[in-house]
Amino acid sequence: MKIIRNLTAAALFVLLANPCISAQNRAPDPATTQARATADSSFYLPSEPTPNLGLLKISLRDYADCTPASACYARELDAQTARASILLDTAVVHSKPGEKLALVLDIDETSLSNMEQMKREDFGYIVQDFNAWVQTGNAPAIPGTLRLFNHAQSLGVTVFFITGRPESQRAATIANLNAAGYHGWQSLSMQPVTSNAGTAAAPTVATYKSAERGKLVAAGYRIVMNVGDQLSDLDGEPHADYSIKLPNPFYYLP
Repeated sequence: MKIIRNLTAAALFVLLANPCISAQNRAPDPATTQARATADSSFYLPSEPTPNLGLLKISLRDYADCTPASACYARELDAQTARASILLDTAVVHSKPGEKLALVLDIDETSLSNMEQMKREDFGYIVQDFNAWVQTGNAPAIPGTLRLFNHAQSLGVTVFFITGRPESQRAATIANLNAAGYHGWQSLSMQPVTSNAGTAAAPTVATYKSAERGKLVAAGYRIVMNVGDQLSDLDGEPHADYSIKLPNPFYYLP
């Protein structure tokens, strides 16, 4: 069965105005010929030229819910954080005695999950609603990252959080981290609100985060691992010994 798409106004006019045209009794009308030529090139498309947003959202929800099981967000998070744990062991084994070792963690979709709110927003981003969600402090820990966090501490690695959340959310973020099971971390870097925030002159996430990592290096730390869900969490100098990218097809931060 063929599905007709993009019926043009000219073709529709011909069909409505001439419901009983017989090719045997009448010569082809020029408008009909033109409409058929248009139809031949655009009616039967093998696929949409641009992915359908509604279908993409269904795919995102299926991935988040592990339906089908072959594509499972939680399982891929676990697999990647398990690899990170093994690499962390390697980094510690090859460190020098007395070195100050650091693990850097992003927060949203790296240490804490906002899936409940993302589904509520149908994978959109409504600033006021998301900020209200942050203030509740109800985001659960991403299990694999919490295991990595605890493993780092058992190895004597100091943990730092560097997040793109604004400074105004510090109290809520600290309360959420503690409630989710993150205890004993060293510090939390949050993006300051500047006069050019929201403009082209504002620093990018990558610029801000690389500068914060630079402060750790200047304080004498060797960053053995940096974990984030966005490439902007990992880009820029100084790089960690291992930069771990967690899956996140739900949003993009440049």
